[in-house]
Amino acid sequence: MKTINEVTLTFPSKSANEGYARAAVAAFAAQLDPTLDEIGDIKTAVSEAVTNCTVHAYPDCVGKIYIKLRILENNIFEISVRDRGLGISDIEQAKTPMFTTGGDDRSGMGFTIMESFTDNLKIRSQKGKGTTVTMRKKISMRAGGATRDRNS
Repeated sequence: MKTINEVTLTFPSKSANEGYARAAVAAFAAQLDPTLDEIGDIKTAVSEAVTNCTVHAYPDCVGKIYIKLRILENNIFEISVRDRGLGISDIEQAKTPMFTTGGDDRSGMGFTIMESFTDNLKIRSQKGKGTTVTMRKKISMRAGGATRDRNS
């Protein structure tokens, strides 16, 4: 699939940066003219992915979180959130609703929420080397909206 535009963000895995990630991702997605619901879905999915990095990838230290955003042809918005943390030993178990390694105060719903708010979710992880979560969401073309030249 052809990339129309892309950007990469890097920031420390501090919980205060979750809001930054949400805002930055929403600002980049805005060029697709998403609905408020679509922006809300994207921001929720990003919050869950960034929180997973902060809580699970780097539980006892501050590491780096890398987000790559791509606008693909056919109004597909792709978000990749990567860390170089602990990694996930069993991805299927981690995707199970209510399963968590983050303690009693965690709901264990992160991957379920990401899956619910996007059209496609892929998780790659290697124990001790980190995790990459890639999400895609098709942004609807608004009726009567002008087609913008996205090559400029």
